[in-house]
Parts: sequence; C-alpha cells; structure tokens
Amino acid sequence: MSELQITFAMLAMLVGLALLFDFMNGFHDAANSIATVVSTGVLKPYQAVVWAAFFNFVAIFIFQLKVAGTVGKGIVDPSVVDQYVIFGALMGAIAWNVITWYYGIPSSSSHALIGGMIGATIAKAGTGALVASGILKTAVFILVSPLLGFVLGAMLMIAVSWIFFKATPRGTDRWFRRLQLLSSAMYSLGHGSNDAQKTMGIIWLLLIAAGVSSAQDALPPTWVIVSCYVAIAAGTMFGGWRIVKTMGQKITKLKPVGGFCAETGGAVTLFLASAFGIPVSTTHTITGSIVGVGASQKISAVRWGVASNIVWAWVLTIPASALMAAIAWWIGTRIL
Repeated sequence: MSELQITFAMLAMLVGLALLFDFMNGFHDAANSIATVVSTGVLKPYQAVVWAAFFNFVAIFIFQLKVAGTVGKGIVDPSVVDQYVIFGALMGAIAWNVITWYYGIPSSSSHALIGGMIGATIAKAGTGALVASGILKTAVFILVSPLLGFVLGAMLMIAVSWIFFKATPRGTDRWFRRLQLLSSAMYSLGHGSNDAQKTMGIIWLLLIAAGVSSAQDALPPTWVIVSCYVAIAAGTMFGGWRIVKTMGQKITKLKPVGGFCAETGGAVTLFLASAFGIPVSTTHTITGSIVGVGASQKISAVRWGVASNIVWAWVLTIPASALMAAIAWWIGTRIL
C-alpha cells in the first residue's frame, strides 16, 4: 500500500471514529433530552427518543456553526494536530463516555472531547500548543451553564406558580403535558446544535491537518455537517437508558409543569451558548435546570447527595479524559 493510500485509509478511519463518538454522544446524552418528558409520563420512552432525534437533526437548519469553529480552531493550535492527536483525543473521550455510561453517571461528552484534545495535544507538543482563550471560555461555562440553567429553571417555576395560582391541579397538568412537548423539542434543538458541532469541529481539525481543508475556510465541508447531525440523531434514537433514571427520577421528582420549566431553562441556555460559539455541556445545563426547579419548590425536594455525585463527575471529566487521551496518543504513535 502506498503512502498516499495509507494517508487516506487513516483519514477514513479517524473520521469513522469521530462519527462513532458523535453517535455515542447522542446515545450517552439522550437522557438529557428525554429524561424529563419520560419521567413525567408525557411520552413513552420509544416516542421520546424519536421526538428528540428528529429535533436533534432539525437543528442543522437553524443554528450557525460557531461552536464547530471554536472546537476546530479555538482549543488547540491546528498546526500541531496530526492523526495521532485526533486518535488520542477521540479514544480518551470515548473511553470516559463508556465508563460513565456503564455506571449511569451523567457526565459531559462535550468536556470529555475537550479534555481528550487537551491531553493528546499536551502529550505531543506540551502546553504551549493550547489556545488559552478558548479553553478558558469553555472552563468558565462549566460553572455558568448549570448556574444559568438553575436560575432560569427556578424563575420559570416560580413564575408559572404565580400565573397558575388559581388553576386546578388537573387543569395545570393537562396544559403542561402539551407544553412539555414544545419544551422538549426546544431542548433537543439546542442539544443537537451544540453537541453535533463539537464533533464537526474535530473532523474539520482533522481535515485541516490532512491538507483536505484550509484553516481559512469559513465552514467545514457539507458532508461533515450532515453526517455529524445524522450520527448524533441516530445515537439519540438508541438512547442512554442507564442515565435516564438518574436524570429524570433520582435528582428530584418532576411533574409536567416542572419538566416544562427545566427543559425551557435548559433550552434557552443552550441557544445562547450556540449563538456565541461556546461549547457547553448539555448534561450540566439540564442538571442545573432540574435542580433549580426542585429547589424553587423546597430545598428538601432535591436529593443533594445525587447532585453532588454528578458534580464530582463534572470535575473529573476533563482531567480524566485528558489522561486517557495522552495514553491513547502514546499507543497510537506505536501501532498506527
């Protein structure tokens, strides 16, 4: 096999690995989109995953690709990236996703990917190859996105409680069972946009490194855009059932009105992040919104022990995936 054929074979393998990560992202984070709508009984699980997957893909027609630009050019210096860095980043992120999925921990696929890129890049070129501004922006929103979700979820819940003060419980439940279809669709749009674009960004980075695309290009190739949205929607279709129970039942008990407020608060947070090109965690966002809804009713409504375990997973995600990526980079340089 010629050197050129090996290059193209390697490129195809890594693109396939990236799309596998994108699929796993949808699979792992399906709970973010469907946990509330399933736990409140508005949709059956199989209905919810079809609903969420559809709106994951529809996001392709709505949002600009600013998050893809941040991931592709704003986390690490594209000039130091090669096939081994991409391999290490993807393997580190996939390994962490599998571990957290197995134990039912709703960690962030997004930050696993960012951590993987950081770890593999440091293993190759040291910390000088990192783009501090992009990493700082991402790190800040580890705190901002769940806090914003918390505030919006709590404010919406309080506002709804005042507006529907005189309504009967049955009437309120009937209204919000319908409205939750809208809120879950909005959240799935935000999820599809922000998360599909992260994989898009890493494939774009790979194509730039391979000389197939230029760092001056405004957008990644169309086939990359479409395939990433298809992959994440397909992953959502298969669902992450181990995590659904944690997100939808263990943190706090939700009714349709609470589900609507949590999903709407989370959706608004994701829309803002995508508009500013900030790769945030959909897991962090919806968790913050759910906790906000629970806490707005009474502090004891939130199972803070479960919530604290989730926060520990957030703290560990980037360093753990970075370490795994550095190891994968070392292995890749010897077997690929």
